[in-house]
Amino acid sequence: MKRFAFKMYLKPGCEKEYAKRHAAIWPELKQMIKEAGVSNYSIFWDKETNFLFAYQECSKDTNSQDTTDVDPITQKWWDMMADIMEVNPDNSPVTIPIEELFHMD
Repeated sequence: MKRFAFKMYLKPGCEKEYAKRHAAIWPELKQMIKEAGVSNYSIFWDKETNFLFAYQECSKDTNSQDTTDVDPITQKWWDMMADIMEVNPDNSPVTIPIEELFHMD
């Protein structure tokens, strides 16, 4: 199992909307993420910086932020979230991987 952490940028004042949309995550998106080998996926919000910190465990060589060969469900989700996050030209979230320096089981 590989661990993957990253940060994203939330636009100011959008934390409630972000939480609301994720509370109603589409079942087909959730299932697709699981089928891609992603589990133990959490997103945290740092209210001082408006950074979102995300952590996930991946059983395959990919992660939920892989922008190669994006399926229509993920693209639709990105398009819906683009108004409240900093995004790339394809509406994928600006994602900055965070290097793991320590892990304790």
